[in-house]
Amino acid sequence: MSSLALTLLYLLAAVLGVVVCRSLKLPPMLGYLAAGVLIGPHALALAQNSEGVRHLGEFGVVFLMFAIGLEFSLPKLRAMRRQVFGLGFLQVGLTMVAVSLAALALSRWVGGVWDMGWQTALALSGVMAMSSTAIVVKLMAERAELESEHGRRVMGVLLFQDLAVVPLLVLIPALGSSPDQLLTALGWALLKATVLVALLLTGGQRLMRWWLTMVARRKSDELFMLNLLLITLGLAWLTELAGLSLALGAFIAGVLVSETEYRHQVGTDIRPFHDVLLGLFFITIGMMLDWHILVDRWALVLGLLAVPLVLKLVIILLLARGMGATTGVSLRTGLYLAQGGEFGFVLLSLTQTHGLVQPALMNPILAAMVLSMLATPFLIMYSNRIVMKLVASDWLQQSLQMTTIARKAINTSRHVIICGYGRCGQNLARMLEHEGIPYMALDLDPDRVRQAASAGDSVVYGDATRLQALMAAGLVRASAVAVTYTDVPATLKVLANARSHAPQVPVVVRTQDDLYLDQLQDAGATEVVPEAIEGSLMLASHALALVGVPMRRVLRLVQDQRDARYTLLRGYFHGADDDTANERDQERLSTVNLPPGSTALGLSLGQLALPAMGVRVVNLRRSSGRMDTTDDGALLAAGDTLVLSGHPAALALAEDKLLKG
Repeated sequence: MSSLALTLLYLLAAVLGVVVCRSLKLPPMLGYLAAGVLIGPHALALAQNSEGVRHLGEFGVVFLMFAIGLEFSLPKLRAMRRQVFGLGFLQVGLTMVAVSLAALALSRWVGGVWDMGWQTALALSGVMAMSSTAIVVKLMAERAELESEHGRRVMGVLLFQDLAVVPLLVLIPALGSSPDQLLTALGWALLKATVLVALLLTGGQRLMRWWLTMVARRKSDELFMLNLLLITLGLAWLTELAGLSLALGAFIAGVLVSETEYRHQVGTDIRPFHDVLLGLFFITIGMMLDWHILVDRWALVLGLLAVPLVLKLVIILLLARGMGATTGVSLRTGLYLAQGGEFGFVLLSLTQTHGLVQPALMNPILAAMVLSMLATPFLIMYSNRIVMKLVASDWLQQSLQMTTIARKAINTSRHVIICGYGRCGQNLARMLEHEGIPYMALDLDPDRVRQAASAGDSVVYGDATRLQALMAAGLVRASAVAVTYTDVPATLKVLANARSHAPQVPVVVRTQDDLYLDQLQDAGATEVVPEAIEGSLMLASHALALVGVPMRRVLRLVQDQRDARYTLLRGYFHGADDDTANERDQERLSTVNLPPGSTALGLSLGQLALPAMGVRVVNLRRSSGRMDTTDDGALLAAGDTLVLSGHPAALALAEDKLLKG
C-alpha cells in the first residue's frame, strides 16, 4: 500500500472501531484495539505492523505521559495522600511481589513457556499491577461515583499507578541488560534519571514560565502550538538521548507546564495530538494480537485472565478492609481495579522491545489484558449485585445508613434537602437557619459530616444520587431540593429520582456555566444557577460602582438582568430596593399542587385569568415532572404543580380558585 492508502486504512479502522464502541457504550480504547486486530497481519492482513507505524504510535504514549504530568498536582496528592501513598502504594507493591513470586514459581516447577528469569518476572509484575484509568474514571463519572467511598479509593490507587509508571519506564530497559551488567545498568539508569529530573525540576520551572509567557505575548496560536510540540518532543528526545525512555521526558515536560498559569490552555491544545496518536498506539497493540493463539491456547489465556484479576481483587479487598473500609466498599474497590490497563500495554510493549518476554507468552498476556478490559464495564455495571450477593453485611450497612437519615428527618416536613455540604451547601444552610426554615443535608465526606454534625448542623452521611437516601431524607415531604455540587451526571441522577418520585418538589441546581442548561431543565430542574453568570453579574456591579454609577442604579441593573435570567426569582426582586417596604406586602412564590377533583382541571391558564387577580404563573410542572409552557392555552391536569408569584392575599385567592372554584 502507498502511504496515503495506509493512512486512510488506519483512519477508517479507527473511526469504525470507535463508532461501534460508542454505540455499545464501551470505551474508545477497545475500538482501537479491535480495529488493530482486524486489519493486522493475523486477521485480514490489510496492514503490517511496520517499524514506522510503531514509532508513530509511540508518540501517543509520549503525549499520554505529557497529559499525566500536566495533571500532576501536589495539593491534590496531599489531599488524597492516604488513598494514594497508602492504598495505592501497597496495591502496586504487593501486586508486583505476588506476581513476581508466582511467575518464578511457574518458571521453576512448570518451565516451557514459563521459563524466565527474575528480570522478566519483575517486568511482568509491573505490567499486571496497572489498571485502566481511562475506562474506570469514565464509567465512574457516568455513574456519579467519583465522590463515593469506593470512588475516592479507586481514584487514589489509579493516581499512584500513574506515578508508578515513571520509575518502571526507567527500570524495565535496565532489566533488559545482560546479567553481568545488570547492576551497573540499574544504578546508571537511576543516577541519570535522578540527575536529569533534579536539573529539570529545579531550574526548569522558572525557565518554562518565562518561555511560555514570552511566546504567549506574541498572541499567535500557531506559535504557541509549535512551542508545545517542541517542548514535549524535545524533552522526550533529551531523555532518550540520556539512555532513558521518551515517555519519561514527556512526563517531566507535563510537570513543568503544570506549574505555570498556562496548564489549562496547554491541556486543551495538546488534546487532539494525544487522542489521535494514542489511538494509533492502541491500533498497533491490537495488530500484535494473534487470534489463532486465542483459539489454540485458550486455557492459557483464560488462566492469565482469571488469576491476575482475582489476585488483584483479593489484594485490594484485603488492603482496603485493613485500612478501615467496610467489606462492601472494599469489594467494590477491588472489582473496579481488577482489570489490566493502558499503561500495562505501554510497559508490555517496552518489555517486548528489550527482549524480556518470549513471543510465545507475549500474545496470551496481551489477549488476557484485552479481555479483562472488555469485562470491566460489566464488572462495574453489576458490582452492586455482586457485592449484595457476597457481602450480607453491606446490605445491613446501607440499611443502617438509611435508618440514620430517616430517623433524623422523620419529624421534618416542608424542609429543604441540600445535596452536597461543601461551601455552597453550608452557606445555603446558614441562610435557611436564619429564616427558620428546616433543612436536611446529605454529603459523602465522612470528616465533613462528622465535624458539621458535631457543630449542630442538620447533616448526615448519604449519597444524594441514590433514591433510598433521598426518600429517607423526606423527599416527598420536602418543600424544595437544592443540588449544590457541579457534577452534571450526579445532578441528573438526583433530578431523575426527584422527577419520578416527587414531581411536585421543585429542584434548584448549581452549575459552573450554562453549557448543560437545556439538558438540566429538560431533566426537571426548576431553576439552574450557573456560577459564571452570577460571577459576571457581581463583577459588573463592582465595576459600575467603581466608575461612579449610583449604587441604587447598579442594584436595579443587576436586578433586571436577574429578572431576565431567573424567572423564579422575579417575585423576590420587585420592591427589593425599598427598605421601608413591609415584608407582608412583598411578592413571594407559592406552590399549588392540583389533586384529583380540583375545579381547575381541564381548564386552560387563559380561562383562569390569574393575572387579573395580580398573580403570575412562573412555572408549570406536569405530573410526570416535565416542565411545560405557561402560555394561555396550557390545559391543567391532575398532579400538575403551579408555581405562582404575587402578594400573599392574591395568592390565597388564586389557590382557592384553582382548588375550590
